[in-house]
Amino acid sequence: MPPRLRSALSAVLVALSCFLTPFGALAAWAAYGLTDSGRYVTTMAPLAANPDVRNVIADTVGAGILREIQVGGVQIGGARVGGVRMSATQGVMAPFVHDAVRSFTKTEAFRVAWDEGNRVTHEAVLHALQDEGQPGTVTVDLAPVTASVKHQLAHENVSLANNIPVQHTRVELLPAGELGPLRREFHVLEVAGFWLPVAAAVFAVTGIAVAVRRRRAITATALGTALG
Repeated sequence: MPPRLRSALSAVLVALSCFLTPFGALAAWAAYGLTDSGRYVTTMAPLAANPDVRNVIADTVGAGILREIQVGGVQIGGARVGGVRMSATQGVMAPFVHDAVRSFTKTEAFRVAWDEGNRVTHEAVLHALQDEGQPGTVTVDLAPVTASVKHQLAHENVSLANNIPVQHTRVELLPAGELGPLRREFHVLEVAGFWLPVAAAVFAVTGIAVAVRRRRAITATALGTALG
């Protein structure tokens, strides 16, 4: 092969390698980093101390507790909590329930529940994306979260903690209609995360191998990779 053609081919291959390197690194990080449940839980953990998150949880959980309170089986006009009209008695109780739940969000048991909830959620979504045979809605079982909170409260010697029932309650995460497109995009990400770095490495090695001045080709590849 003529030296001029070798130099041109080397330049093209090195340029392709430098161009693919940042995309390959990003795809590999996304494909393999986002599938790490431990890293996801660690990333989400600081949000447990966020005041806005605590307020939303206090409102949502408090409204759920109030909905379970039966006042003679009759709903008589009162406060609206979490979008649900409460009876007069429930309306009076709402601030106390909200404060109690808000106080719970400052405890170690809540942080345990937050981490465990994020872990089971991440694992459920990841399993649904990787399992082509799983149809329908993606749900998560809250029993592991309840078990973790129960264990933490018992460890803190909270009275009656051992009497907390651990029930298998499933909560919807993703409707069936959203799972298909997400699964296809995740598959593309997995393929790109493996083949883009491989292609970048092959182009770089080939470009250096066919170069007339290999030292210059190595320097160009190193600078281009660093820039990418």
